[in-house]
Amino acid sequence: MDSRLRGNDEQKQTPVPTRLGDVVNFKRGYDLPESARRPGPYPVISSAGISGYHDEFKVRGEGVVTGRYGTLGEMHYHNGAYWPHNTALYVTDFKGNVPKYVYYLLSCLGRMDTGDKSTVPGVNRNDLHELKIPVIGNKADQQKIAAVLSALDAKVDLNNRINAELEAQAKTLYDYWFVQFDFPDANGRPYKTSGGRMVWNEALKREIPAGWADLNITALAEVVGGATPSKANPEYWNGDIPFFTPTDAGGSVFQLQTEDSITQSGLDRCSSDLFDKGTILITARGSVGKIAITGRAMAMNQSCYALVPKVPASYPFVFLHAKTLIHHLKVKASGSTFNSIVTNDIEWTRLISPRPEVVSAFCKAVTPLFERIEAAQRENLELTQLRDWLLPLLMNGQVRVA
Repeated sequence: MDSRLRGNDEQKQTPVPTRLGDVVNFKRGYDLPESARRPGPYPVISSAGISGYHDEFKVRGEGVVTGRYGTLGEMHYHNGAYWPHNTALYVTDFKGNVPKYVYYLLSCLGRMDTGDKSTVPGVNRNDLHELKIPVIGNKADQQKIAAVLSALDAKVDLNNRINAELEAQAKTLYDYWFVQFDFPDANGRPYKTSGGRMVWNEALKREIPAGWADLNITALAEVVGGATPSKANPEYWNGDIPFFTPTDAGGSVFQLQTEDSITQSGLDRCSSDLFDKGTILITARGSVGKIAITGRAMAMNQSCYALVPKVPASYPFVFLHAKTLIHHLKVKASGSTFNSIVTNDIEWTRLISPRPEVVSAFCKAVTPLFERIEAAQRENLELTQLRDWLLPLLMNGQVRVA
């Protein structure tokens, strides 16, 4: 444990059960239909977070927003002017408390001892105000707690921004080599710009470098489906094998964990393979067209396809090529609903097929970028787990900040 954190009962910051309405005041947000929104710099924060932007705002300063329906859900913190949407409740008065501390306090109410209520009530403003919660009243202690948790979140956010830049760099190089065709020629010069020979390709309806072809993505990777073990047999579930489904696809480059897991018996009793690290997963139903690279061996359900690279080291190119495939499928589906992908969609879509040595050179250039992305994602996973572990301990006073 960090030397700045202490678990000694004699030193811990002791929270006092307090009515939530004595800590903050919630108010319903303001209506703003999509049709009435005008381009502007101010975020519209609804129950799910930022849902758009507008040229007017209703609130300025540090703000905490949560959904107005169902049970107390995800909290959203914003420092600056914003428009709280009417699907949400927002804090109008922090009553002398540190806003960031309040944000973290509210974020973990479902995991804390809230006195005489065993569960968090429905998100009714009056019910929330009556909820008894443990609050550390000393503002300096609130600031210390908020600083520790904010430091973890800031590092996660920094890693995410770096990863977005690294992925953009890899995509830019992919476009430079395989869309503009300015990959290095034998003399290290950009091929097309330096007068490299181009030939017309009828299938792609464009000129491509001489010696290249048009093939589907199965030229680079084997396309494999998944399956789900019987839900009726508990022996198949909650094991050590991650089980990927479309709901796990969150937009990160690497898939490191999944909500569900199966046992070896579950894997043996279904037709899903165990896909090695470096396999590219595509969601075919549900959240259609999401793409991720397995960061560890995992199985998957029947709503996905796995692209298993024929040359394992080529996974960066297969990943970016799969994004091109999804782009083509979306363009093809323009005017109709893009709600599923079938095997024929993959096999009938012709893509540029470079010479193997060019693919190899590209992967050698971008693999370090992907390795840095994966390392940062793993660090974020550890930081998030640490934050989620510390959060209720700090709020309940079981751990103090020295």
